[in-house]
Amino acid sequence: MKSALLLLVLILSGCQSFVDNNQKLTGFSPKLNDSYQNSNESDLWRLIASQQEIRSDVNPRIQEHIDWIEQHPEYLSIISKRAEPYLYVVVSEIQKQGLPIEIALLPIVESDYYPFSYSHGTAVGLWQFIPSTGKMYGLEENWWHEDRRDILVSTRAAVKYLKDLNEMFNGDWLMAIAAYNSGPGRVQKAINANIELGLKADFWSIDLPKETEKYVPKLLALGEVIKNPERYNQKLNMIENKPFLKAIELNSQFDLALISQWTGLTINQIYTFNPGLKRWATPVSLPYTILLPEDVVNRFEENLSKAGQRPKISWARHKVKQGDSLSLIAQKYKTTIGQIKSVNELSTDIIRIGDYLIVPLAQQAQSYYSLSENQREKSRLNIQKNAEKIIYKVISGDSLWKIAKKYNTSVNDLVRWNQIIPTAPLSIGKELVVLIENKNKTELAKIANTGIDISRKIVYTVKTGDNLSKIAKKYQVKVNDIQSWNELNEEHILQPGDKLTITINVVNSNLS
Repeated sequence: MKSALLLLVLILSGCQSFVDNNQKLTGFSPKLNDSYQNSNESDLWRLIASQQEIRSDVNPRIQEHIDWIEQHPEYLSIISKRAEPYLYVVVSEIQKQGLPIEIALLPIVESDYYPFSYSHGTAVGLWQFIPSTGKMYGLEENWWHEDRRDILVSTRAAVKYLKDLNEMFNGDWLMAIAAYNSGPGRVQKAINANIELGLKADFWSIDLPKETEKYVPKLLALGEVIKNPERYNQKLNMIENKPFLKAIELNSQFDLALISQWTGLTINQIYTFNPGLKRWATPVSLPYTILLPEDVVNRFEENLSKAGQRPKISWARHKVKQGDSLSLIAQKYKTTIGQIKSVNELSTDIIRIGDYLIVPLAQQAQSYYSLSENQREKSRLNIQKNAEKIIYKVISGDSLWKIAKKYNTSVNDLVRWNQIIPTAPLSIGKELVVLIENKNKTELAKIANTGIDISRKIVYTVKTGDNLSKIAKKYQVKVNDIQSWNELNEEHILQPGDKLTITINVVNSNLS
C-alpha cells in the first residue's frame, strides 16, 4: 500500500514533497532521549568523519566544492561555531533512525546551520522546509511558534522525510538527497528519461536542475573535508559528544524575559536555542517544550518550584467600550492585533461592546525581545532603510560567500536581497544588489555571520591545591585569560576561598 501511494504521488505531482497519507505525522514527542549514546568518540566532528557510509569516489563535480572550501579557510570555522548548540541533537536523531551520519552535514548545505535562514522561496530553518512539506510531516505554525524553525521537531521531520525518500529510491542515498532538494517527482522523471534512452540512470548520469547537480556533490565534498580538515586548510572547533540542550516541558505560558531572569541566559541565547519562538513569550497551547542548556536546568527548576502557581506572564482584562477597535486596544497595551486575536481565539476583527478581552503584556519593551519575528523583520527593514545600495557585477571566481565576506554581510542576506537560490551557480556579469550598513551590525546580523555567543561567566571559588594552570585546564581556557578577566598580575598567589570570574564555552567546558 505504501509503495503504491508513493508511486501515485510521483506520477501525479512532480512537486517538492510527498507523503504517504497512512503514515502522516500528527506531531512529534518533544522529549530528548538524553540516555542515547551515539559513540565513544568525544568530538562530534571526529564522529562524523569516522562513521561516514555514503561512498562515492571524488570526481570533478565533488572536487569543485572541495577546492572552494579549501580557498575559504574560515568557512567551516564559522559553520562549526553556528552548529555548536545543535549538532548533538541532529547527530542523535539521525543515528537513532539509522540514517548515514553524513546527513548531519545537510544543514550546512541547506542553511549553513543558521536557524533564522530562509530561502528565495518560502523555505525556513536549518532544514529549509517549505510549508507544504512541513505540513505533511506534522510541522505546524501559529502566531506564537513555527515548527519548521524548531531544532528538535524540524530535525525529526527531516529525518523521517529523508528515510521515506531513501525507501522510495531503493536505498540509493544520492537519489534520496537529490530528491530532498528538487522533489522526488523531478528525480524519478530524470531516472525514467535515461532508462527510456537506454542510458545509465545513477545520480551522476541523470539530468537534474543545476542546483541539485551541485547540491549532492557539495554534501559529499563536506564529508571529505570533515575527514581531513588540515589537508584542506580548515579548522573545526571541537564540539563535545554529549547533550548540551535539555528538553523542559512547560505547563504554563512564559514571558521569555522571566526565563532569562531565572536561568541567566541572554534573550538572544534563548531565541537561538529555540528559534521556533516567534514572539516575546512561549505559546499559549500547552504543554510546550523549551530547550535549555543542561547547566541552567537546575536553576530554572528551582525558580519554577519557588514560583508555585504564580502566573509566568502578565495579563490585562479589557472591557470593550464604544469606539474601541482591535487596533486601538493593541495600541493602548503596546501589543499587536494578531496577539489579541490569537489569545482570544478571534477569527475576525469584529468585537462587541461589553465583551471582555484578555491581553497578554510583555515584561519588557518589544525591542528587548531582539530576535522575535517582529524585531528580526524590523532589523532587516532598518538595515535596508539606512544602508547604501550598490550593484555588484559578478566576476570570474566569485561566490556568494566571497561576495558576502567582501562586503561584511551574510550569504543569507544576499539571497534575500536578490531572490536567488543559494546553491545555484553565479554567471559572470550577473548584477547583485548589496546593501552596505551605515551603522553597527544588529544582533541578528552578528549571529548570521558568526553564530550565537554561547559563552557565559561563572564565579569559581578557589580550593586548596588549586593554581591558575589547573583551573584553566578544567575550564578549557588560557591562564592569561583568567589573569585578564580578574586583573591578576604574574606574582599573584591564589588563596583558598578566592573568587575568580571565568568566561566559559558552555558546550565544551567541564562544568562539574
